[in-house]
Amino acid sequence: MAEAPLIPDQRRQKMLRLLARHDVLSVHQLTELLAVSHMTVRRDIAELEREGLAFTVPGGVRHARGVSLAPSFDAKSVIDGPQKAAIAAEASEYVRDSGTYYLDAGTTTAALLPAIRRAQGVTVITNDFAIVAALMPDEHVQVVHVGGRLDHANRSSVGALGALVLRQLAVDVAFVSATTWDLKRGLTSPDADKVDVKQAAMDVAASSVLLAASSKFGNYSVYRVAALDRFDRVVTDDGLPSAAAEGLADAGVDVVLAVAGTSPGADEGGASRRAAR
Repeated sequence: MAEAPLIPDQRRQKMLRLLARHDVLSVHQLTELLAVSHMTVRRDIAELEREGLAFTVPGGVRHARGVSLAPSFDAKSVIDGPQKAAIAAEASEYVRDSGTYYLDAGTTTAALLPAIRRAQGVTVITNDFAIVAALMPDEHVQVVHVGGRLDHANRSSVGALGALVLRQLAVDVAFVSATTWDLKRGLTSPDADKVDVKQAAMDVAASSVLLAASSKFGNYSVYRVAALDRFDRVVTDDGLPSAAAEGLADAGVDVVLAVAGTSPGADEGGASRRAAR
């Protein structure tokens, strides 16, 4: 007697189990393993992508990945340059004269510095020593470093002391960086001491904006910072798969996709687009 075909939910659960063992599988491999058509496999991949459980790669799909160690400052500084610039250009609309802004440690948040320099009467609060060093010549910018334990590899400070200082301050907008983020777990970090600082910054800010490259989406770490709908806006780049963007929008996350190489604030075909709800 022939085995009854799996219903869609059962089939997608089986796909996830296969990906858990193999990490990456091609569409052709999945059609054979699941005994279904290419079209069915692609529909299942799109649904898993909407849920943030699996992600397309050229010719196939990969499982969501755990990350146990954040990349160093030097490693981060040479990747995703155009994407970071586009994200910062989109986020710069939040930077106004006389504002107080928290810049989380990271090369994506550091890309906001041109907008900071153009503004008058601004105060920057940060845990990033590289951002402080970059702003040394800009005497019109007030800078407060929150202190704490030195993270040598990331040129930043982390831990309870920095979080304690942050909780004595008032911030207009907290620009928060990401090591890992996905729909199911939200913003996560491989370092518990980074969680304290990020959460404190969000707690004292009138608005919180997550600046996160699409290359980090679909990865997760052990320590949870916040659900994505805790942010007033998530700004990423248009490398985010369309199904994932739709899934985020459906979950109530305000997502803006910045397009590298164009000017901010444009309509379709310009610098950004909001994921359709």
